[in-house]
Amino acid sequence: MNPLRLRLAAAALLLLPVALHAAEPASLETVRGSLRATTTMTADFVQTAANGTQLAGTLSLARPGKIRFQYAKAPILIVANGNWLSFIDYEVSQVSQWPIRNTPLGVLINADSDLARFARIVDGPPGLIAVEARDPKHPEYGAITLAFRPDSAAPGGLRLLGWTALDAQNNLTEVRLENIRYNVEIPKARFTFRDPRPKVVPGKTH
Repeated sequence: MNPLRLRLAAAALLLLPVALHAAEPASLETVRGSLRATTTMTADFVQTAANGTQLAGTLSLARPGKIRFQYAKAPILIVANGNWLSFIDYEVSQVSQWPIRNTPLGVLINADSDLARFARIVDGPPGLIAVEARDPKHPEYGAITLAFRPDSAAPGGLRLLGWTALDAQNNLTEVRLENIRYNVEIPKARFTFRDPRPKVVPGKTH
């Protein structure tokens, strides 16, 4: 697999559907409160694949249901419009889509999520809150763990630092956030995309 395909595979780890454990409701309620207090967010991100390959870009989020990962030096885009999460590969003119509710990113962009139904608190580095999503009945789905740090300047008192995704082969992909801005105005057009697929004209034959 060439380096670009490896990077695309790493990005696709974000999209795996996961069914999650029950969890400690008090701790998760704090996380939920922070998520609900964040109506919009922008950030820079660095994504590190299992082989050490890194991709950087910008993230835009608007609740409910909207998120965009704009990669700086790769012909790919991940964007959710409130209902569907789309993975666009401009190099090969392909679009793949999933219902946003079936992806782990739903935890971030659905402020009304009942986290106790699909997440649990796990041990993490000192001073951090780690929220894990994993389905033991489907190890092929892998797992995703969100990392938060207490921060009085962040909505609800928690700052999202990023997350890690682990696939069934124990390959780890890390997404780290920097330069976060909360509750800023984001144009609605940011959660749309240019469809690279060839247009089909009715009645036209080739």
